[in-house]
Amino acid sequence: MNVLPALLVLGLLLATAGPRLLTRARWVEREPVLALWAWQCLVAAVLLCCGLAMLLTGTVAWPEAGRLLFLGAPHGVESAYRLPFTRPWAVAGTLLLACGGVRTAGALTAEVRFARALRRRRQRELTARAPELPPGLGLRPVSGERLVVLENAQPRAWSLPGPDARLVVTTGALTRLSDRELAAALAHERGHVRARHHWLMQCAEALNSGFPGARVFGLFRSQVGRLVELAADDSAARRHGRLATAIALVELNAAHSPSCPAPLAEVPRRVDRLLIGEPRLPVGHRLRLTATALVALGAPLLLAFAPGLRALL
Repeated sequence: MNVLPALLVLGLLLATAGPRLLTRARWVEREPVLALWAWQCLVAAVLLCCGLAMLLTGTVAWPEAGRLLFLGAPHGVESAYRLPFTRPWAVAGTLLLACGGVRTAGALTAEVRFARALRRRRQRELTARAPELPPGLGLRPVSGERLVVLENAQPRAWSLPGPDARLVVTTGALTRLSDRELAAALAHERGHVRARHHWLMQCAEALNSGFPGARVFGLFRSQVGRLVELAADDSAARRHGRLATAIALVELNAAHSPSCPAPLAEVPRRVDRLLIGEPRLPVGHRLRLTATALVALGAPLLLAFAPGLRALL
């Protein structure tokens, strides 16, 4: 099979079979960080297939670009990439794939701008409404982080990521939670900030909004939203215990009804998961899953370089 159809078939296979395997895998809830890595490798591999296919069709559509791409390559390498398409078809394919790339970049730019504007607005509101958490409460802020108390009877805790990250708790949370439970709630939010989960969420949201009909990006968005919460739960549980984290999770979401949005509807399952406390996968199993994700990420590159490597042998 020619390299271009092979890349397109591989991208289609990854976009259809990959999400199905990951959503049905039983190990995902035991290893949410590894599952996030696998999803990122899968989505990156699909995008890589499209990008490499655009690059190859562009060499047929515009021969000057092909000569520039293969500048300095050994004899026979360029001829190994001759694609079985006429120039009009190559131009159409290149423009179609380029439109997808422009749409992805535009959606990501819009998502980042919206998130930054929203974060700045919330920071201004917090600065106007709430004082910083005074020292001596027993909660020591880390470098580059501010603890803020917001007067509200409802127990809440959340984070505002960024260069000047803020962890926010309400007076209701201070009253309702014990010191250990409050520390667990803040450790959960701190886990989001440290792992840069907001970046991952922005990328997932941009891909989903840019290509609303693509199932792989829709599943990526929903699964990332769930997995980042599980990863933050584990981060808090390692430091303050599963029971304290589960109690904090219940208390902070006690006021929500059963008809709440999907992330909040996952709270009972997250609490059960914390209380059951299933052990992590064996190291060997984790290494095999990591290697599988890397293979999926490297497959498009290997496929794209295969004709050139064969020509050199």
